Amino acid sequence: MKNSTVFAALASIVAFLAFVNPYNYQEREAMILTGVMKFMDQVHYNPEMMNDELSAVIFDEYIESLDSRKRFLTQEEVDDLAQYRDKVDDQIKIKTFEMFEMSNDLIEKGMQRGQEIYADIDVSALDLTSNDKVDLDYENRERPKNEKELKKYWKQLITYDIISKVETKIDKQEKKMKAMSESTDEDKDEVASIDEKIKEPFVEKTRDEMIAEAIEDHTKNYTKWFKRLNKQRRSDRFEQYLNAITHQSDPHTTYFNPKKRDDFNINMGGKLEGIGARLQSDDDFIKIVSIVPGGPIWKTKKAEADDLIIAIQQEGEDEVLNLNGMRLDDVVSKIRGKKGTVITLTLRKKDGSEILLPIERDEVITEETLAKSLILDKVGSIENIGYIKLPKFYSSFEKKGGNSCAKDVASEIEKLKNVNVNGIILDLRNNTGGSLNDVVEMSGLFIEDGPIVQVKPRDRPAYVHLDKNSDVLYDGPLMILVNKYSASASEIIAAAMQDYKRAVVVGSTSTYGKGTVQRFYDLDRAFKGIEEYKPLGSLKMTTQKFFRVNGGSTQLIGVTPDIVLPDSYQFMKVGEKEYDHAMEWTEIDPVEYSQEVAQLDHIDEVAAASKKRVEKNNKFERVLANAERIKKYRDNASYSLNIDQFIKDMDQREEESKQYKDLYDTDIESLKISNLEVDMDNINFDESKQARNQDWLDGLKKDFYLEEALSIMKDMIRLEDSFATIEQKMESSQN
Repeated sequence: MKNSTVFAALASIVAFLAFVNPYNYQEREAMILTGVMKFMDQVHYNPEMMNDELSAVIFDEYIESLDSRKRFLTQEEVDDLAQYRDKVDDQIKIKTFEMFEMSNDLIEKGMQRGQEIYADIDVSALDLTSNDKVDLDYENRERPKNEKELKKYWKQLITYDIISKVETKIDKQEKKMKAMSESTDEDKDEVASIDEKIKEPFVEKTRDEMIAEAIEDHTKNYTKWFKRLNKQRRSDRFEQYLNAITHQSDPHTTYFNPKKRDDFNINMGGKLEGIGARLQSDDDFIKIVSIVPGGPIWKTKKAEADDLIIAIQQEGEDEVLNLNGMRLDDVVSKIRGKKGTVITLTLRKKDGSEILLPIERDEVITEETLAKSLILDKVGSIENIGYIKLPKFYSSFEKKGGNSCAKDVASEIEKLKNVNVNGIILDLRNNTGGSLNDVVEMSGLFIEDGPIVQVKPRDRPAYVHLDKNSDVLYDGPLMILVNKYSASASEIIAAAMQDYKRAVVVGSTSTYGKGTVQRFYDLDRAFKGIEEYKPLGSLKMTTQKFFRVNGGSTQLIGVTPDIVLPDSYQFMKVGEKEYDHAMEWTEIDPVEYSQEVAQLDHIDEVAAASKKRVEKNNKFERVLANAERIKKYRDNASYSLNIDQFIKDMDQREEESKQYKDLYDTDIESLKISNLEVDMDNINFDESKQARNQDWLDGLKKDFYLEEALSIMKDMIRLEDSFATIEQKMESSQN
């Protein structure tokens, strides 16, 4: 729908607000709600109709977001508030806020009560040897019925926090002592140097001393946490209320206040932080969304997407800052810092284990996020296969004076063609998407011309995005690598090449499944005048859906690879389908599509051969075992409140984890990886580029997925008639 139509539909809002008095928050909230609902009604792809049934869902999810860890509100209080459970829709329609006002009052009183409960607890007298357990599956655990149960729950949470801190301290000390006992005098000097740098010289401590330290750390953290809690604003809770409403239509439709819109640009737009990670809030902690190749945290090789940052410690400071409940913008400001300084993160891994990760801050080298290529050989099997890594579908505005990712990939293909590669692997693992125009253009590099993706707005026919260029840049064997975190634009090219039978898609059981398009709508533009209320913020709203050329959607189910390889998160709940209110999978009419560049007619045979190899491969066998371990610990969120049992449980987790620590740390002997000669002048320009390049090569040499990808490529060339001349060339070179 054109903007003029939308703004015409919103004209009545101005009249509604023409009588407003001098600024007050209730009138501003009514204005924002009015604008959000009008935009939703007029533009959203699939707006939900407000009724009593939807009202109840909004109510439940708002309460869940308001007190997600069930520490402040009792079930009795929620039941009292539930008098409005089926009236939220009516209040939305007439722009009143009875339920919100009561909930805001309840949560403020609940937080005050939480502080009073905490103040009444003698932390030093807590029993660390009880047989109790605490369930940290906050989503599924029941809310405390009354104040008595609430107090008991607080004691459990505090006890868990202290015990977990003690266990971390004991584990850290034992590892330090072991390293010191096994090291040479030279190693000990190096350890001492490191200790001096981070201002933490090693002194052996008794368990009682560590318990006392843990209690002190805990008390400091909770004191600061309550201070941050008291800084929460009514506007924060109003945004939670708004998003409980907007998320009913789909999880990606979200209200952003002006500051959060800036945060979104930081997280999603390529403005990178001092450690080289994109971050977002996840309940009370901060989650790593993605890691920038070449950045400081990437160099550690110990952090992954979806790890939680639960605490940080600045260089030269004894205090460990617990991030429990901190705002994202506050965390970002703490993580940023001067180049060369050290920050230590406490990371909670997917299996529930925790690690301390010192990181030296540095400039984030953005060139590492751009497309680049290599030559891969599998010794004694197949050689001279081109490899292109594309971390994201970036656009030209993200690279000053540079090309789009489509043009950059085209440039890499030209370089690979100049050395007569026998095939190309396009690696889109962990690529969460980006520019639609670039993915359409990039897909066109491999076919003559034709449709790439259908994009359908609400109540209008789908628009077909076409490759209009009949030139084919590359006509040889093509493979696309994906995993569960390959999303959006990555799914578009994988789906298109799969439908055209132009490339074999290889990866985990499915891709992410995000088949929707969002755009921002500035609420200020909907209102003329009334400047004292502005800025009002923005609404990020789902307005379109992607569809494959065969008519099926990538939404929810993603792309199922032609050849599935096991991965460590195979049994984890990952992807669009895990969101509440994710839009459903649908299909529309297919469009005519065909290509005569190269046809894959033997994918089933290639897949069968791969399956036999994988079943005999010890690495993949261990991957599945590790995947089961990760799922077991993720599903078990119950922790002992007996310090000895807790330490025993954590030791067991670590012992099990150790069995897989070398899984991705061993070079694949048959895998040979080399840079293109044409790239060497740029790589050798300075030592930092050489080091980053070597880190990249070293990491890929351990990637046994590439080893299997090369075997698949060999079978594809051997079996497909389209590549008969390449097979002959390869046989001739081997002879």
